[in-house]
Amino acid sequence: MAEYDLTQTLIPYLDRHLALPLLAHLAELDPVIYPVEQVQKAQYELAKGTNLIDYAEQLADQVKHLDGVKQGLPDFENLRKLAIQKTASLQESAAPVLRVIEDPAVVDRLKGAVDKLRNMELLEREYGLTLEQVNALYYYGHYQYTYGDYLGASSYLYHFLILSPSLDLNVSAHWGKLLSDTLAGEWDAALSGLKELREMIDNPLTEEQAKPSVQLQARSWLLHWGLFVFFNHEDGRAALLDIFLSPPYLNTLQTSCPHLTRYLVAAAILTHRTNSNGYKVTIAGRQIRNPIQEITKIVLQENHHYADPITSFLSDLYGEFDFEKAQEQLKDAKTILENDFFLNGFVDEFMEGARWLVSEVYCKIHRRIDITDLSARLNLSAEEGEKWIVNLIRDSKMGIDAKIDLQANMLHISRPHPTPTQTLIETTRGLAFRSQAVQFAMNRKAQGESNEPREKREGGAGGRGGRGGGRTGGRPVAQEA
Repeated sequence: MAEYDLTQTLIPYLDRHLALPLLAHLAELDPVIYPVEQVQKAQYELAKGTNLIDYAEQLADQVKHLDGVKQGLPDFENLRKLAIQKTASLQESAAPVLRVIEDPAVVDRLKGAVDKLRNMELLEREYGLTLEQVNALYYYGHYQYTYGDYLGASSYLYHFLILSPSLDLNVSAHWGKLLSDTLAGEWDAALSGLKELREMIDNPLTEEQAKPSVQLQARSWLLHWGLFVFFNHEDGRAALLDIFLSPPYLNTLQTSCPHLTRYLVAAAILTHRTNSNGYKVTIAGRQIRNPIQEITKIVLQENHHYADPITSFLSDLYGEFDFEKAQEQLKDAKTILENDFFLNGFVDEFMEGARWLVSEVYCKIHRRIDITDLSARLNLSAEEGEKWIVNLIRDSKMGIDAKIDLQANMLHISRPHPTPTQTLIETTRGLAFRSQAVQFAMNRKAQGESNEPREKREGGAGGRGGRGGGRTGGRPVAQEA
C-alpha cells in the first residue's frame, strides 16, 4: 500500500517535530510499507536538525552501520553542553520578565488590556522592563520547544503574546504555541489556537501578511498542522469540515494540496450520522445539513489530481451509483485506514459510516430490496443485515416508509408524496418575513446608514411603531434575516 501512503507528501508541509511522529508510526507498522532501515534513516535525518539530542543519539545508534552515516555522526556530548549553556543564557535574559509573570494579578491586569503598546509602557514604568527583555521571553520559549519541553514552551509563548506589541513575533508565537499544544496533547488549547490563527490569516494586519502567496502558504500549513487536532479532539471532525469547506481553504486545498481530500472525505463519513441529526456546515455562506453531496462534487473535480480508494468510494457510490465497485474500494480503504497515521483509530467507525451511506443510497433508489443481497453488499450475515436495516430505517431521516416481509425476506419501501397544500405551505413559508426584511433593507439604503435620528424616528433601530419594531423584540429585521 506504499502508493497510497501520504507521509512523504505531508512532511514538506510540517515542522520537523510534527513529522517525527509520522515516521515513528511507519516504523511500527506490521507488515511494513517501507524497508525498516530506510524509515530509521529518515527519522535520524529529521531528528538531527532539532535539539532533541537524546532522541537523535538513540536513532544514530540504529543507523550508524549504514553507508555514509557513521562518518557524519556529530559529537552528541558536546551538543548537550552547548544546549545547556544556551538554555541558561536565554533563561537569564528572560529572568526579569519571568519574575513579573509569576504574579497572577499582573498577568490578569495585562491580559485584559486591548492596547499592547500601553501594556509595554506600563511594564517599562512600573517594572523597568524593556522591549528586548520581553522579546527574550519569546526566544526562551522557542528554544524550549526545540529540545522538546512543549508544555514549558506553550506557557512562555502564551505570556509573551499577552505582553508583546510586535506583530511579526506575535504571528510566529501563535504558530509556535499551536505546535507546542499539539505535541503536548493539549487538544482544547490547540483547537483554540487553530481558530485564532485562522482569524489572523483571513484578516492580515500587515501588507506582507496580506500577499496572496503568503496567505496561500499559511493556509496550507494550517490545514496540514490542523490534522493532528482534527483527529484527536472530540469535535475535531466537525471543525475540519467547517474549515476545509470554507471558500478560501477549499481553494487552498484544490490549488496546492489536493491530497487532503482523503481527510475531508473521511471526516464527512465519520460525522455523517451526526450531520443527519442536525449538524450543519457553512459552504459559501449557505448552511447545509449534509455535506456529503457537496464533497462528492469536490472529489469528482479533483479526481484527476488525486484519488485513492477512500475518495473513490464516495465518487463511485454517489457519482456513479456503482455499488459493486464501491464495495471493492471499501476493502482497500480499510487497509489504507489501518496504515494512515491520522485515521488508524477510526477504522471501525469509518466502516460503520460507509455502510450507513451504502444503505441510504440503496434504499433511495430501490422500492423492493432483497435483505440477503443488501446484507452481502454490507459484508454482514443475513441476521446482522436485518438488524442493520431496522436500525437504519428507525434512525435515518430519509423520509421513507418501509416494511419488512419476513416470509419473502424482502424490504418494501414507499415514499410519501406531499399534497399540493403541503407544497404550497412549504413554498410560501417565511415569504412575508423575507419581504419585510427586503423592504427594511431598501429603506435603510435609501435613508443612508449615518442618518441615525431618522432611523430612530421611524423605528429602524427597534423603536416602537416603526419598521424595526413590532414582534422582532427591538432587533433590526435585516439582522435576523
